[in-house]
Amino acid sequence: MFTQFFGNYLLHQQLVSPEHLSEVLQTMKTTRLKLGVLAINAGYMTAAQVEKAHAEQQRVDKRIGEVMVDMGFLTKDQVEELFKTQPAGHLLLGQALVDNGYMTNTQFEKALTSYKQENSITESDFNTANDEAASKLVKNFYNFNIGDKSDYMTDYVSLLFKNLIRFIGDDFTPMDAKPVSGDISNCVVQRIEGGLSAITIIDADTSAMIEFASRFAKEELTADDEYTQACVSEFINLHNGLFAVNMSNDNGIELKLEPQCYFDNMDISELKNACVIPVCFSFGVVNFIISL
Repeated sequence: MFTQFFGNYLLHQQLVSPEHLSEVLQTMKTTRLKLGVLAINAGYMTAAQVEKAHAEQQRVDKRIGEVMVDMGFLTKDQVEELFKTQPAGHLLLGQALVDNGYMTNTQFEKALTSYKQENSITESDFNTANDEAASKLVKNFYNFNIGDKSDYMTDYVSLLFKNLIRFIGDDFTPMDAKPVSGDISNCVVQRIEGGLSAITIIDADTSAMIEFASRFAKEELTADDEYTQACVSEFINLHNGLFAVNMSNDNGIELKLEPQCYFDNMDISELKNACVIPVCFSFGVVNFIISL
């Protein structure tokens, strides 16, 4: 989740455009991490030192690791350690942006440092499940202001992003929440009743809906038909079921899930305490409309 919000942080800092971010989300899976980005992230080198090493490599017939060792920026042990580093998503995102010329190493270094500091994120948070830190990140980012339901909304959205990563994929960026208005089309809806009333809606254009369903079903779907709608419906039901379990275990609130429904058209303007959270995947935008 910390990787996904790093993309939005870059947008807020106006370091990348939405178009450039969307483009690199599609290439991240094939991006190869370079030693310079790994060294910057580990705190072994500065961006300026990386640039000097790259400039020196153009003058000598040596690998970049050897150049960095010769220049005294890294030890041989550090080079070996960095090459064994697992390709974390935020580093792949940064590398893809640098490779495409949309950011410099210096901009990446400053942005990543600021992002970690402002949100109290450690490097290990990127690779481990830190529920407390994740909830804090969501709360800081969205600042839901719906009275005594604000914490429930934070928990719901935090779990949503975790489930998107788990069941759909990690190649997305959460965008700023928007107020609900007007009609939407091609949407799947589920109501929650009991100790807390809620409505969850997934809305997307045809191609994004098909790809979302394909990923959840783990098979290639080609039409926005009843099966595609059923797959999206099952994702909502799975997510809401997990939320209901958490609410029962953590807060003693019992919830009941109503059957999922598909609508060609739906008026959402009257929903209370509702917001639209667009999620920009590499295949398109999927809107999650949540009302508590």
